[in-house]
Amino acid sequence: MKVLVTGGCGFIGSNYIRYIIKKRPKYKIFNIDKLTYAGNLENLKDLKNKKNYKFIRADITNARIMGQIFKKFMPDAVINFAAETHVDRSILSPSSFIKTNFLGVGILLNLSLKFSVQRFIQISTDEVYGSILNGKFTEESPISPSSPYSASKAAADHLVLSYYKTYKLPVLITRSSNNYGPYQFPEKLIPLVIHNALNNKKIPVYGDGRNVRDWLYVEDNCRAIDLIFQKGRSGEIYNIGGEQELTNIDVVKMILKTLKRDFSLICFVKDRPGHDRRYALSINKIKKEIGWSPSVTFSQGIKKTINWYLRNKVWFQHVEKGTYRKFYKKYYSKLGLKQF
Repeated sequence: MKVLVTGGCGFIGSNYIRYIIKKRPKYKIFNIDKLTYAGNLENLKDLKNKKNYKFIRADITNARIMGQIFKKFMPDAVINFAAETHVDRSILSPSSFIKTNFLGVGILLNLSLKFSVQRFIQISTDEVYGSILNGKFTEESPISPSSPYSASKAAADHLVLSYYKTYKLPVLITRSSNNYGPYQFPEKLIPLVIHNALNNKKIPVYGDGRNVRDWLYVEDNCRAIDLIFQKGRSGEIYNIGGEQELTNIDVVKMILKTLKRDFSLICFVKDRPGHDRRYALSINKIKKEIGWSPSVTFSQGIKKTINWYLRNKVWFQHVEKGTYRKFYKKYYSKLGLKQF
């Protein structure tokens, strides 16, 4: 089985490749990544000499180059992790999100159709549903995205499903809740809090901090994606949730307590536009059809995550020397936090 993984140097993509190389050693993995600020070759440096793993630097929005890659390697399956993902960045600069998250997906779909790919999995997000104050979203819930990021992902989901309905391309969509774990770029809440706490820097928290997210340990997500790859029905959407709902402020305080840092590092800042109040997914479908359920509780997962970052401070240092510092100096200055 030859699997083309796009965005494989990012957070979830690199964790998936690491998981699948171990779980399915007969698979041949082709990792396509543009290496933007969040794509990091260090995430998979220990795999570079594996015979069943190959990295190719390429942009999924370049149809000519991607066509050459498909023609040369003739993948049996495509799993698309490649995406611009940070809501804050989408508010500042939506164009790159539209290009990668929608137009790039269109290019991958056309090539998958042309080269008769047997399986196409689109990695989406619970954010396409929007906010829900009570209850949980099912796969049948209408989508109502609130940010340019989630809107670009929602548009891609519609496009993916249209290729199943029109061309019978064997597609699947996964919509997962907030992932956390090793190798996550420190623009997202958990690694940002860990990074700033370790360096005694202020930790910005939007609004009142009571926004609720369902937290999913990344390896649980990787396991779900693999099982969906094996058992999922073409043309279907599968929610992947951690069933671990927590407010942002509770997550921040839990990390600070674990790292023995004072809560005075918390700095409440003006809420961002269109900030969804609560995400919550029903995972009855994946439990019933695929036989998956989350295995890592948040208390277990956050300890594992913190311990990984403590053991890998050099990874943090290398990230900080790159675009992380440049971006956050600009972004957080807008929030009045000039020490970033």
